[in-house]
Amino acid sequence: MTKVKICGITNEKDAVWASGLGVDYLGFNFYKNSPRVISPKNAAGIIEKLPPFIGTVGVFVNEEVKAVRRIVKKTKLKMLQFHGDESVEYCDELKSMFPEIEIMKAFRIENEESLLKLPAYNNVNYYLLDAYVPGVEGGTGEVFNWELAVKAKEFGKQVFLAGGLNPGNVMEAIEKVTPYCVDTASGVERLHRRKDYDKVHDFLEKVREAGR
Repeated sequence: MTKVKICGITNEKDAVWASGLGVDYLGFNFYKNSPRVISPKNAAGIIEKLPPFIGTVGVFVNEEVKAVRRIVKKTKLKMLQFHGDESVEYCDELKSMFPEIEIMKAFRIENEESLLKLPAYNNVNYYLLDAYVPGVEGGTGEVFNWELAVKAKEFGKQVFLAGGLNPGNVMEAIEKVTPYCVDTASGVERLHRRKDYDKVHDFLEKVREAGR
């Protein structure tokens, strides 16, 4: 069955509730310009309350290596998601620094030419595919052409599919792309910093229905 990542977690109540529903990953955004930014201290406090099966993902955008290292040590993240213009060398350095942590590189997909960047990042564990919106770093909340996501899978990496996913379209996305994981933030929110529990529940139900 397709896995589920709920990104933009900002508080313990949302995190514990989502983990109780059976999500696979929770994302914590350390990008200072994100409306869902969380401090390392608060993220660490939430993560220590989560069950061990939850994959805790730190989202970074063009962050200094030393800052990422400090946050990892404080929060004990299980995966690092690089959502900016991080180079192959940057990703390799962090992978060498933390060999026990999985690395995911995000790509903002505008057209088929956007896919040309992917093969160079052959040492990361996963690709995350998001929509390209000029001037917007991190999550966009916009849908992109899923045919390009299907082509991205040809490069041999497991794919996290993001970009405007919500309970109304996630089944179609899974049927078309069959990604390893679907990733949503704004699609299950009632406010920028709080999740809508009915939407999260519906999202998970749709994912499960698509897997039957």
